[in-house]
Amino acid sequence: MSVASSSPQSAWRPLLDGIALSTAVAIASVLAEPALKTWLGGKIGIPAVVIALLIGMALHPLANTVRFQAGMVFCVKKMLRWAIALLGLRIALGDIIALGLSTALLVVFSMIVTVIAGFWLARLLGREHGFGALAGVATAVCGASAALATASVLPDYRGKAADVAFTVIAMNALATIAMLAYPLICVWLGLNPTQTGVMLGATIHDVAQVVGAGQSVSDDAANAAVIVKLFRVFLLLPAVLLVGWWMAREGGHPSDAKVPVPVFAFVFLGLCLVNSAFATQPALAGIYEPVRAALLEASRWGLLIAIAALGLGTSIGSMVRLGWRHLAVVTGTSLVILGVVLGGLTALG
Repeated sequence: MSVASSSPQSAWRPLLDGIALSTAVAIASVLAEPALKTWLGGKIGIPAVVIALLIGMALHPLANTVRFQAGMVFCVKKMLRWAIALLGLRIALGDIIALGLSTALLVVFSMIVTVIAGFWLARLLGREHGFGALAGVATAVCGASAALATASVLPDYRGKAADVAFTVIAMNALATIAMLAYPLICVWLGLNPTQTGVMLGATIHDVAQVVGAGQSVSDDAANAAVIVKLFRVFLLLPAVLLVGWWMAREGGHPSDAKVPVPVFAFVFLGLCLVNSAFATQPALAGIYEPVRAALLEASRWGLLIAIAALGLGTSIGSMVRLGWRHLAVVTGTSLVILGVVLGGLTALG
């Protein structure tokens, strides 16, 4: 083997076209997000993550060539894991401890039931077990990010890319509906601000919609909702790793479901600890906060690029063929987590 062929440049060269195309789609989605919000009247916007997915799917005929495949696979499998690992910087363990044991147990229990419901509903409606995992974990944890993370530990099967794309779009649509409807449910049930925050943070899929729903009620409700939501994000990696292990065990071929290398899980947990430590050191905020903000922005872009690559690898035709049963599964998991959380809050008083 020649020196040139084994150089770092030669190793990266096959990836550059796919990474560049995925990045271009991600940039286009960020630029389009405010324009679309203005066009829709400024009240409800379409998240950049959904726009990136849709643009990518529209460009699938262009991207469906050998030239782009390696880079797109890199974005979905490698870049995604590190982007998710950086999300650890959003979490301070002190805030999670402040939730209290009963709230934490309610959130964990609702998540477990929801993941199980995803598998059960998929089986009941004749869908792939993999789609049940996607729907269950995405609903239980944090929507699009959880769907992408779960996809990285599932064995490959026919229609997997379309299932992931559908889950991302459905999660954002359902989260937007929840952002508008759930605060009204809380008022109707007479929940106090803390209970409202727990309900919103424990049931709405995406962080942005959790914040919007909480702020529509009160600052206290919004603060409680964000803390509960970040606790769910904190449980992303245990959920994903357990689902990956379960899928491998059920399939009888552990090599088929490659659970992510622990390094990426350790980085996530390590950054949680780092953020928790610096959160108690106000004197260092001037140095730490800019670094934290830069890394979280890198995480945001990594997730956008990964989902753009996912869209580029997904045909619109494959999405159209999915049918009503897919929608029934994700709607079912959303109703399950809502029912369990409301039941728990009622029991806790």
